[in-house]
Parts: sequence; structure tokens; C-alpha cells
Amino acid sequence: MTKERKYEIVAELSSLFDGATGVYSIDYTGLTVAEAIRLRREFRKAGVTYKVAKNTLVKRALSEKEGFSAVAERLVGQTGIAIGYDDPAMPARVLNEFIDPKVGIPKLNFAVLEEQFFDGSELKQLAAMPSRLDIMASIVGSLQ
Repeated sequence: MTKERKYEIVAELSSLFDGATGVYSIDYTGLTVAEAIRLRREFRKAGVTYKVAKNTLVKRALSEKEGFSAVAERLVGQTGIAIGYDDPAMPARVLNEFIDPKVGIPKLNFAVLEEQFFDGSELKQLAAMPSRLDIMASIVGSLQ
């Protein structure tokens, strides 16, 4: 891979992180090609951006952003990045439904939701968070 291509990838990743409300690092080690394609398809249907890139390039892109300084050392293994814009918990919901409970892959490394860090073990709690639309509906319902 040429230096120019690496700069392009870092710039693309950096632009994806702009305006992101939820960033998830997913270790997809052990997934078959068919399962990886199915995971991408599920993310796409949910409106989640999913990218796979080298960890060093993701680290460079994250180093340019505020609120991501603590996560650079946690990027290990084969890493996919899921990014949510409108609903920060949507990637967690998709991943929670996709993971096979017997096998446990793919697994969540970490998540950063609106500059708050969450460990990978907190996937169930993140998936249970109500969406922004649900919260607004409950507020409107309580006002009426």
C-alpha cells in the first residue's frame, strides 16, 4: 500500500468520525466470509457505517479527534469499526442480535458514545439503551 493510499484512508476514516455519535470497535476474528458479509448487510440496513482498516491507520485517524485518546491501545486483532450517527446505540443493537451466544464472535472491543468510553463487556447494556426517537416519544407522551 502506497503512502498516498494510506493518507487517503486516514482522511476517509477521519471524515467518518466527524459527527459520529457512536463508534464501536469490533473484533471479527473467526467470522467466515459469509458471516462477515451478513454482518455488513445488517449494519447497512440499520443505517450504520462499517469499515475495516488496518489498526495503525485507525489509530492515526482517531488521534486527530477529541475524546478518543484512551482507545488507541485497545485496537488489537482484526478490527472493524461501526459508526452510528443518528442513534448512537444502533450498532450495539445490531451486533447484539448478530452474535452467536454459543460462540461469542464477533466481539465488541470497546465503544465510544458521545465521548464516553464503554468496555466491550457492556454490549448488553448499550444494546438496551433506548433510541433518541424513543426518548423523544416518551417525553411527548408524558407532556400530553
